[in-house]
Amino acid sequence: MKPILSLAFIALFGLLGTAQNGATMPSVIVQGLDGKKTDTKTFSNDGKPYIVNFWATWCAPCKRELAAIADKYDKWQEETGVKLIAISIDDSRSMSRVNPYVNGQAWDYEVYLDPNGDLKRAMNVNNVPHTFLVNGKGEIVWQHNNYEPGDENELYAKVKELVGKN
Repeated sequence: MKPILSLAFIALFGLLGTAQNGATMPSVIVQGLDGKKTDTKTFSNDGKPYIVNFWATWCAPCKRELAAIADKYDKWQEETGVKLIAISIDDSRSMSRVNPYVNGQAWDYEVYLDPNGDLKRAMNVNNVPHTFLVNGKGEIVWQHNNYEPGDENELYAKVKELVGKN
């Protein structure tokens, strides 16, 4: 009986640590490219949805996904007001490549660094890219792991559902 009870507790606490749909952003300090520290609990978009995308400079699918979204981002913002927040999980060895890479891409995204993986762990991100959609109330309503061309269209369909533009 004790092993079963132990497994039940492990499963319960494992679930509590994951970013489940309906959960809100955890309170973790990340760093902007300008060096400014920000608490992720303060992420918002004036009552409109926002996207949180975990990526890394060494992750080819991550870069393809963010580039695909960048091609459509102006239209997305115009139609829905959505905002994208890109969280780099590059560690201390590779985080010096983030700013030059982002500048070379001319992304209009907010970009933050999570070099110790604190936010990554808090949201149970095991591999990248990992994308979360957060509604205007700050609740995580959808998430997607990995990237295949066209996945950005599913993401945008979810954004449009949230703002009532189906």
